[in-house]
Amino acid sequence: MVHSGRVMCTVIFVLAALSFAVPARAQDAQADLRAQVALLRQQLDALQQKVAALEAAAARPATASPAPGTPAPAPPAAVPPVVDVPAGAAGAGGPTGPLPVFGNASSQSKIFNPDIAMIGNFIGAAGKSPVDPLPALQLSEAEMSLQAVVDPYARADFFIAASSEGVELEEGYLTFTALPGGVLAKVGKMKAQFGKVNTLHPHGLSWADTPLPNRNLLGGDEGLNDSGISVSKLILNPVLFLEATGEVYQGNNDLFTSHTRSNLAYVGRLRGYRDVTESTNLDVGTSIAYGRNDIGPDATTRVIGVDATFRYRPLRRANARRFIGRTELLWSRRDLEVDTAKAFGAYVSGDYQFSRRWFAGARYDFSDRADDGSLRDKSGSLVLTFWPSEFSQIRTQYRRTSFAEGVKANEFLFQFLFSIGAHGAHVF
Repeated sequence: MVHSGRVMCTVIFVLAALSFAVPARAQDAQADLRAQVALLRQQLDALQQKVAALEAAAARPATASPAPGTPAPAPPAAVPPVVDVPAGAAGAGGPTGPLPVFGNASSQSKIFNPDIAMIGNFIGAAGKSPVDPLPALQLSEAEMSLQAVVDPYARADFFIAASSEGVELEEGYLTFTALPGGVLAKVGKMKAQFGKVNTLHPHGLSWADTPLPNRNLLGGDEGLNDSGISVSKLILNPVLFLEATGEVYQGNNDLFTSHTRSNLAYVGRLRGYRDVTESTNLDVGTSIAYGRNDIGPDATTRVIGVDATFRYRPLRRANARRFIGRTELLWSRRDLEVDTAKAFGAYVSGDYQFSRRWFAGARYDFSDRADDGSLRDKSGSLVLTFWPSEFSQIRTQYRRTSFAEGVKANEFLFQFLFSIGAHGAHVF
């Protein structure tokens, strides 16, 4: 009995000790957890203060350095902008009330608005040109662009041009950027991927006019611009960059005429790009366009083009020196009522930047007539361009043209380009 009593007392004593030890250990664990949370909060606060100081320093304009011995003022604490969120909008148990807005707070005002830009193209002309004379002064074109990302898989681009002839949709297309196999597709009205000049808008050219081959053989100043579908595929390797493009168009533009629904126009292009050295690169392409013309549903027009662009710009020198050389060759075959007209045209140009804002260039071009290959026009131009800023250009161009009829024209062209808003980059 005595032994049993001792055992019972020992058990009672152990249980009592355990009852006091367990809560003590739990309290110690909670205290350690609180200490770790407090340390993490201190580290997070310190990191946020550093980030706020860096943002304030980046936003503050450069000022003169303080005098030696003068303590630098402490940067003000950055308060992140907030947007109000209704209670419970974050879900059950989620955060409620104001939430921080990361990034530029002003970007919240244009979530549903595209990038809008306006570009003015003012051209003046002096001299004599008995064939196709230009007005003395004219706002040749005012272009408005609206560009935005539709969703993570597509973007939209619209270009509306207004001139003395009226208002028209110059381009308006949707680009699908995430198709299987790395394929890029465009749907809408757009400039065909034929050569170099045809893909650019007038304000993107290095001259105040359009070269003769594009005017005589490719449908005039507007060129190949039609409603259709474009599909392109990039082929990348360490040596050469290749891009293959196939396009189908309605067939109604300045070059082709669609007589029935099946009279479609087709455009194909293969482009290759390579860096020759660290400072130079070469871009070569070949294009073909085929469709019906205005003679009749059985008459066709085919144009083949070869283009090359050479660029030189030293990257290791802190100067404003660069050179761009371009050339395009066009072969046209056009069915007539009783015969077939074959024509050829080409241009070669060079533009040299000799100062930070100054460019000088020259261009020589010639072209047969699309309806009569025996008639050839020739032209030579000297160009001087001044860039007051990235948003404006002032250009002068002397152009001498010898038309096939024996008529000569000597003209001085003056061009003023100005833009406002966020305008997207042009084709490289």
